[in-house]
Amino acid sequence: MANKTKYDFIAIGDQTTDAFIKLQEAKVHSIDHGNKLICMRFADKIPYESVEVVPAVGNAANAAVCAARLGLKSAFVSNIGDDRNGEEALAVFKKEKVAKDFIKVHKGKKSNYHYVLSFKGERTILIKHETYKYSLPFIGEPKWIYFSSVGENTLSFHKEVQKYLEKHPKVKLAFQPGTFQMQLGKEKLRGIYRHTELFFSNKEEAQRILNTKEGNIKKLLNNLAKLGPKIVVITDGKEGAYVKEGGNYWFMPIYPDSKPPFERTGAGDAFSSTFTAILAGNGTIEEALLRAPINSMAVVQKTGARAGLLIKHQLESYLARAPKSYKPCKI
Repeated sequence: MANKTKYDFIAIGDQTTDAFIKLQEAKVHSIDHGNKLICMRFADKIPYESVEVVPAVGNAANAAVCAARLGLKSAFVSNIGDDRNGEEALAVFKKEKVAKDFIKVHKGKKSNYHYVLSFKGERTILIKHETYKYSLPFIGEPKWIYFSSVGENTLSFHKEVQKYLEKHPKVKLAFQPGTFQMQLGKEKLRGIYRHTELFFSNKEEAQRILNTKEGNIKKLLNNLAKLGPKIVVITDGKEGAYVKEGGNYWFMPIYPDSKPPFERTGAGDAFSSTFTAILAGNGTIEEALLRAPINSMAVVQKTGARAGLLIKHQLESYLARAPKSYKPCKI
């Protein structure tokens, strides 16, 4: 029987269990174009400080939880295995009040499991997406769809999502491409970009998508907008975030950290999902810009991408205490 609940926000993407390994001994070496390598002794025993296992995370999973904590009717479309990690993930979504009607359990399959190497506040993630047969269930007509990271060999699934959007033009799409979606390239995902209402990436990802070394943010925003998105958002770490809608451009600084970041996993997810949730709740771009950096700040104070996500009154409390300089400005 079809689920007839009218959702505000449905996230689509993979979920995973993250094992956070806090390293004690490693070295970081800079190489070309600002890239860095994390290095450890080869064929040796490497001590680590701690390990913490966090189930039910990932770009889209985090977004679904973020929307639910901000008061929206949220659901999640994903795939899991019939193992203990899958059971733990389902328990998390139930606790977070994220509808799990659209999560498919695959018999005989494993759930995704990633390892996060944490060192000096930054993270290096070892990823492995299990192979599932992806399909889009009947999800009705939510206000917004938030589409993010899925595994390899999913081009046909993207075509399925594209066809759904063509048949349901009132549904708005937020697209935050993951690793494999960026590898597919903008040409193969032309239909997805064309139907995107709201697009997110960081500066380096924007350059990768556009296959350019262009560093001017306005030019990056304009070139991403040419692919189809009506609203383009580029985050640039500590430098803040930039938005383009039509002929309007905004800049938003980061929210001042109350203390040094503990671990940076999920900061981008928190920003983009909060931004989308505010728009899904009929907020404006300026209102979304004021709130999204707050959740990013809160997330990096704790391990993983979910623990620090705020509920609505907490978000508003931080905003009320923000310095006068914390405001969006047109550029």
